[in-house]
Amino acid sequence: MLVYLLRRSAILLVSVLLASAVLFVLLRLLPGDPANALVSVGADAEQIEAARRQVGSNLPLLQQFLHFLANIAVFDFGVSFVSGAPVLGEIGGRLMVTLPLTLAAFAGSILIAVPIGILAAVRQRTWYGALISIVSQLGIAVPAFWIGILLVTLFAVNLQLFPSGGFPDDGWTAPAESIQALILPVLTITLVMSASLIRYVRSATEDILSSDYLRTARALGATLSGALVRHGIRNGAVPVISILGIELASTLLGAVVIERVFALPGLGSMLLLGIEQRDYPNVQGVLVVSTLLVLIVGFLADVLQRLVDPRLRERVTGGAS
Repeated sequence: MLVYLLRRSAILLVSVLLASAVLFVLLRLLPGDPANALVSVGADAEQIEAARRQVGSNLPLLQQFLHFLANIAVFDFGVSFVSGAPVLGEIGGRLMVTLPLTLAAFAGSILIAVPIGILAAVRQRTWYGALISIVSQLGIAVPAFWIGILLVTLFAVNLQLFPSGGFPDDGWTAPAESIQALILPVLTITLVMSASLIRYVRSATEDILSSDYLRTARALGATLSGALVRHGIRNGAVPVISILGIELASTLLGAVVIERVFALPGLGSMLLLGIEQRDYPNVQGVLVVSTLLVLIVGFLADVLQRLVDPRLRERVTGGAS
């Protein structure tokens, strides 16, 4: 397992380097010079050149790339063109909204999808098993922003139980208000993610129900629930963990939609605002941090799969030897 962790960590490092290179190239392909955001309309050549020296766009591309990698290594993303504040500090504040939003929705979707998905597979021939499948398909088809608007209309406008959007200026120093502000966004993401996860949990459970080892356990006198708990959950968890990693990563990247609907000052909102204001350091910092988070989620999901399934560990050990 140690050999695998070292190998996987090396792959993670290479992935970060490759992703950084791709981001560097894509950002440089954008029209205009980043220095243009620092100068006013009608600036003379001397002012433009001074701005280029300030942002480093006057250097050769290779030298710019090496500076880019060196800054990423120490998490130095510069300062915002607009606010003049350090980008890393701004990202840290935004993550205090995006991470609780994403992780709470992720935990809620697991609590909903796992038991309902198993029930849908075990009782697939019943009317409620078919109903679960229909509802989950409908949940996948409905856009997340539309569900968010419906929840705002019902719980914020009509019932006035929760705020329709925004986040306290004091942040988590006012925990009750912060939690209230996140309830509807979390519920929106939870419903969308649960609809997708139910399908995968149901499919994995159906594979378990048709497996030889489960039939053998039943033939030896085990109940269906007992056989599932003892023999089925670990085997069924392996493909589901992979899907969970993908769902968590996509939720991190897709949080911009929900943050926009509920006017939350998260990482996605920071990215959109940076693009609108042509705030190059903010855009670059958000993209790098988002990519790094996605790669870390994939790494953790891969490691968890091997902890759950001994066969994968044996395969790695056999390959290493």
